Amino acid sequence: MSEELSNILDIAFLGNTIADYLIAIAVFLLALIFFKILREMILKRLEELAKKTETDLDETLIGIVRSLRPPFYFFISFYLALFFVELHPSVMTGITYVLIIWVGYQVGVVFSVLIDYIIGKKTSVEKEAHTQAAMHLLGTIVKVVVWIVVILFVLSNMGVNVTSIMGALGIGGIAIALAAQNILNDLFSSFSIYFDKPFEVGDFIMVGDHMGVVEYIGVKTTRIRALQGEEIVLSNQELTSARIQNFKKLKERRVVFHFGVTYDTPNDTLKKIAEGVKKIIEDSERSRFDRAHFYRFDESSLTFEVVYFLLSSEYNEYMDTQQEINLKIKEMVEGEGAGFAYPTRTLYIQSDQQTVT
Repeated sequence: MSEELSNILDIAFLGNTIADYLIAIAVFLLALIFFKILREMILKRLEELAKKTETDLDETLIGIVRSLRPPFYFFISFYLALFFVELHPSVMTGITYVLIIWVGYQVGVVFSVLIDYIIGKKTSVEKEAHTQAAMHLLGTIVKVVVWIVVILFVLSNMGVNVTSIMGALGIGGIAIALAAQNILNDLFSSFSIYFDKPFEVGDFIMVGDHMGVVEYIGVKTTRIRALQGEEIVLSNQELTSARIQNFKKLKERRVVFHFGVTYDTPNDTLKKIAEGVKKIIEDSERSRFDRAHFYRFDESSLTFEVVYFLLSSEYNEYMDTQQEINLKIKEMVEGEGAGFAYPTRTLYIQSDQQTVT
């Protein structure tokens, strides 16, 4: 009986004995069972961790494991079983290429899921639409790069010379970059604005001769609503290369102003004026006094320089406070019997008969 069974197992079919086929089937079934058990164990462990932790990373990992569907590990088991039988080299090469393509596809899917998870976490904390759009665009660019790398990896393992392909892509990329240089500069500038955050929508900024409230930050341009009401459109490249004054970040406003009195003002009165300015600013609820000095001798006035801090970033409050201080200074100077200077010039003409002034 055993001899008959041995003879049956030794029967050759397509270059392999029945025993070879049985071993291959056994390997296939064992590998299939192993991958099935391993998948279920990993899923069970991740589901237990998901219940204990608050992060949603566990759900993402579960989704990645579930993306490895039965046909995938079925094919891997089949591929492992083929090592125990003899096949024509071209057939084995073709099956190997299919496996390489499939593995590359699964790697690309895994990285795409992780990128979507990271971008989703970043955009969930951002309320501005332009920021969310920039993050989604960045995620798309990263995924395109990942898939290009995967394709090159697959081609390289299939025996294709990727060096020439990369050289062609490099030349083509340079040509495209030169043709779309301004667009790419604006695109990367938009990413710079997002990550560096020199300003956000709603901020009042000044760029060169332009000032206004930021209304929209796009991929290529940023739009500002000027004080006069018109819309100013600036390229992102221009914004990242220019000096920007962001008044929204202003917590306090440092104010410096000057006024002058006439040259006939006595020294005691000059001292009283400086002390009076200090008291006026200290009595104001919205300002913090810094200094007030008789500053310099100008052409037609004795000039004072006054510095204080406005405890607000609002421009209207600055103007209201400055107006209040100016009125009180005028009242105080007039009360001291002094006068404000205005441009004057005295001309002395000497003649033989008289002097005219």
